Amino acid sequence: MTKRIEVGSTIGILGGGQLGRLLALAAGKMGYRTHIYCPERECPASLVSTHFTCAEYGDPVALNRFSSQVDVATFEFENVPADTVLRLTKKNLVRPSWKALEIAQDRAKEKAFFADIGAATAPWQAINSLRQLTHALKSIHTPAILKTARLGYDGKGQILINTPEDAETAWNALTLNQTVGDLPAPFAILEGFVKFTREISIIAARDVRGDIQCFEPAENIHKNHVLHTTTVPARVSSTTSKTAIAIAERAAESIDLIGIIAVEMFVTPHGGILVNEMAPRPHNSGHWTLDACQTDQFTQLIRAICGLPLAEPLRHSNAVMTNLIGEDIYDIARFYEDPKSHLYLYGKTDARAGRKMGHVTKLSKRTN
Repeated sequence: MTKRIEVGSTIGILGGGQLGRLLALAAGKMGYRTHIYCPERECPASLVSTHFTCAEYGDPVALNRFSSQVDVATFEFENVPADTVLRLTKKNLVRPSWKALEIAQDRAKEKAFFADIGAATAPWQAINSLRQLTHALKSIHTPAILKTARLGYDGKGQILINTPEDAETAWNALTLNQTVGDLPAPFAILEGFVKFTREISIIAARDVRGDIQCFEPAENIHKNHVLHTTTVPARVSSTTSKTAIAIAERAAESIDLIGIIAVEMFVTPHGGILVNEMAPRPHNSGHWTLDACQTDQFTQLIRAICGLPLAEPLRHSNAVMTNLIGEDIYDIARFYEDPKSHLYLYGKTDARAGRKMGHVTKLSKRTN
């Protein structure tokens, strides 16, 4: 039996964004302290945590100090540098493990991983040169999307290729200010377009005993590559729902997950599932669980990494979660007047275009 992380212990969280903030709040409700590690001094999570270290992820002195002050560590985004996680792994329990992070950080490894567990994806090829891109377009065809293999999110690091003639322009834009000979292999992937009726996601939690609990599928709508709304129940058949949940469960088992994982998927016109990507941490599309379920994704993560049994994630209400992006934050007064709306603000002061400033979840009576 794995040793339980007792109440009163300190949970280290790498990253200080809104996911870290909501994770710290969940930990506090359960009696745990939190220690945020983030390079940005004015970060949302630091405002609600017990301790805060502001340092670069590669700072060995700060990391050693942080490691000595936490009993278990996790991360709130998947672009934490590998060396940082590996350094902590040698001194602390880091959950989920580096294996999950390694796959999620690289789109090529991620696509190969889902193929290995029998989950279909859009057609794709690894790309590391203009010549490879030109050749790949002959089989994948256009329109297609050229994506950096690493460090891309919310539409960043992606370029649409409408015709084969666009290949050189797209490649040059993606590799701007980089020496091609120094690019990691693969530097990018080319992904073909697929026909789908809607996008869904599954949040799966797995504890130290290997028990898995999945939240039901949530239906997602994106605007400008950023999640706009998440709705439950999703408009999918029971068969499609079971298939999606089974894929998330296989993914969690295959990486020996201790924590939570979000798997984003496309639903095809005939009800099939194509996996888009995964994230081994709390996810924007799981925010609805804070108000519409018996438990939520953040509490499940705390339970999992601390060696506690998972809760049953039953939904008690229908819900629509809407992200507040950029200047949306200036139009929130109406939510205070609606008793069915649950408003969350992240403590960010700079309402930049495309920046997630908060979210609101509106509940209604459960109908299924």
